[in-house]
This record gives sequence, structure tokens and C-alpha cells, in this order.
Amino acid sequence: MTRRARPGPPTPTSGEFAGKTVVVGSTLRRLGVLHRQWRPSWRPQPLGSELAWALAFVVPYMAVLVAFAAFPIGYGLWMASSPSLYRTLFASDDYWDAVVSTALYVGIGVNVNLFLSLLLSGFFMRRRWWVKAMLVLSMLPWALPAQTGFISFHWMLVYWGFLNSVLEKLFGVHGPDWFTHYWLALGANIVANTWKTMPFWTLILLAGRTAIPQDLYDAADVDGATGFRRFVHLVVPLLSNLYFVCTLLATIWMIGDFTTTDLVSNGAPVGSTEVLATLGVEYLLDQGKPELGVAAVMAALPVIIPLAILLIRRLHMREVQL
Repeated sequence: MTRRARPGPPTPTSGEFAGKTVVVGSTLRRLGVLHRQWRPSWRPQPLGSELAWALAFVVPYMAVLVAFAAFPIGYGLWMASSPSLYRTLFASDDYWDAVVSTALYVGIGVNVNLFLSLLLSGFFMRRRWWVKAMLVLSMLPWALPAQTGFISFHWMLVYWGFLNSVLEKLFGVHGPDWFTHYWLALGANIVANTWKTMPFWTLILLAGRTAIPQDLYDAADVDGATGFRRFVHLVVPLLSNLYFVCTLLATIWMIGDFTTTDLVSNGAPVGSTEVLATLGVEYLLDQGKPELGVAAVMAALPVIIPLAILLIRRLHMREVQL
């Protein structure tokens, strides 16, 4: 017995299709759907209360940005726009002494700081409890106010201060007058800045070390690369990008550092350890030459701007990958 196929629904003809299309199109046109501008679902437009909340958050931020960043920078550029200021500045021996001191302060300070931070981050990779406790204690210099720490450094190094007393009591050595020798005063500034900022860079590099997969350490152990060889051939290549970014950022920060030199050595001896930041403030407050002070600080822009561009490009291209 054969079954007959059930008759399906009637197939509409082309005329029926055209009629339905005209009806649907006219209906949508009446509703205004076809004339409405298409907007992607991922780009919603804030309306009503959402727009008000957006403006409430953005407007105060923009006002603070303009008042405390854009306006001071623009006003400083306008004050230091006269070429005669730079002719006067470049003819000053104090300016060139400050340039040399800034170069030494930044060049030595950044490299010593980052290298010690890299070594210290390896020490804090140990899994013993007392090492973790020391890691927490090592963050105290970074957490303390800079003014308190640097003033303490100053009073420990003055003649006759705490450090000289310790040298005499323990070793029978008469310590020098630290702020009457150029290299001792400059070294005091570098040591104070390293003491303050090294915990921060140590923590950054420690985070980079912990991001290295354990499998790579195991593979290095199998290949016989332990200790110094593992550090040179495994840790250094993987941390090179992060180390370079930290170096750029530390350089930019130290070029604009005013607090360390002002509170530790105060430019001693006889202003020879002044850096560009402290020299600009001296022109502004002590000599009453605000335009020359701004010009002294703006003279560092040809160095800071390329460093900032290089830092941004490095972050954009590598995304701070290990």
C-alpha cells in the first residue's frame, strides 16, 4: 500500500512576493523605520540622565586638567618664549654647572638604582617567610613622606652628625664634612634618592620575575643553567623590555626631581650640586627672575620630550610584555 504525500502549502508566485514587499515597505515607511539612521549596537548614544551623568564626571576632570596642567604649561611656555632669556641662560656658568650635575645625578642614579633593584628582586623571589617579611619592611621608605626622610639624611650627614659619630665610635675614623666636597654631596643626593625609590622599582621588577613561567626555570635546570648562567641567559633577556621601560620612566622622574637635592645637600658646596629643577626655583624665589627660572626648566624639554615619546612608543608596540 503506497502512501500519498501530503500536499504542502501553496508556493507564492513572483507577483505575490512583489505585493507583500510593497505592503511591508509602505508600512515601515509610515512608521519611519526606513528613514532612521542606522547606529551600531556597540556605540550607544547617551540620552537624558546618562548624558547628564557623563557630563558630571567629565567636566570637573577637564576643568582640573586645564587649570592645573594645560594652563600652567602653556603659561610657562609663554613666559620662556623670548630668545633673549636663553642667551642669558646659556651665558651663565651656574646653568652649565647645573646641566653637568643633572647629567651625573640622573645618569649614575638611574643605573645604580635599577641595577640594585634587579638584584634585590631576585633575592625576594625566595619562598622563606622571613624574606616575605623583609619585602614588606623594604616598602617603608617608599611609603614614608619624602620630606621627612630627606631632612633626616641631611642632619645625619652634617658635620658633626650622626654618621660621623658612628664612624668615630665604632671604627675610630674621623668622618669628612660631607657637604664641603662635590662628589660626597652628589653621592649623598644619589644615595638618598635610591633609598627612597628603590623599593618601588624592586616591586615592579619582582612582578616581572613572577610572570616568567616556571617551566622555563625547570628547562634551564635540566640544561644545567643555574645561578649566574640562568640569570644572564634567562632572566635578563625576558626582563629586558620591562627594565628598559623602567629606566626611561626613572630618567624622566629624576630630571624633574627637586626635593632630593633641595633637602639633602641644598646645592652644597656653594651651589655646585644644583640641578636644573633647583636652579629654576633659585632664579624664581631667590633672584626674583621668574622668566629665567622657567627658561632653565624648559631647557630640559629637548631631552624629556624624546624620552617621553620613546616611552609611549615602547608601551604601545610591546605592551610591556616580558
